[in-house]
Amino acid sequence: MYRVRLFATRHSRAFEWIYKRVEQVMVALDPLFARIGYNRVEHPIVLIEKGVKTLLFDCKMCGQCVLSSTGMSCPMNCPKQLRNGPCGGVRKGGYCEVKPEMKCVWTLGWDGASHMKDGAAKIREVLPPVDRSLQGSSSWLRVSREMAVLNREKRDAARMALADAFPEARLQEPSSAPLADEPPKATTTGRGT
Repeated sequence: MYRVRLFATRHSRAFEWIYKRVEQVMVALDPLFARIGYNRVEHPIVLIEKGVKTLLFDCKMCGQCVLSSTGMSCPMNCPKQLRNGPCGGVRKGGYCEVKPEMKCVWTLGWDGASHMKDGAAKIREVLPPVDRSLQGSSSWLRVSREMAVLNREKRDAARMALADAFPEARLQEPSSAPLADEPPKATTTGRGT
């Protein structure tokens, strides 16, 4: 597992791209998930997410994945489970003070973030503490659902802006354009002419 985790942070840019594609697919599937019911979809998605993320990132299924903000290095692998940066006990060479044979999760995170598109900015963001009530739930499903809701709100806001502007447009323009005179050839039947 540890070697795969190191591989994931070394190739964080590729995993960032894959992560975005998975997110787009999940957002696109939102209408289907809503129709089926999110409670029904949760368990199968959790099984898939847990399998993939445990293999690649040694995921602990906290339900609030921040891999895209931490250079594809899961902060839940930190023995102290620090959510915002390394502790003061990082050993020489970037090794963990609690598990000296393991590289510090945050040292790996900074390394991985340097390869990612927006990693340098994202790793500096302060992350909220872990909400233990979400443990074992699908962060993919939660994040994609939130994004789908935001997309719907943006669409609805655009429609409302158009609807609000429409009555004013109706006052300025007639409801239908006057018909133009028909050309003479169009009104003849073609018989006897």
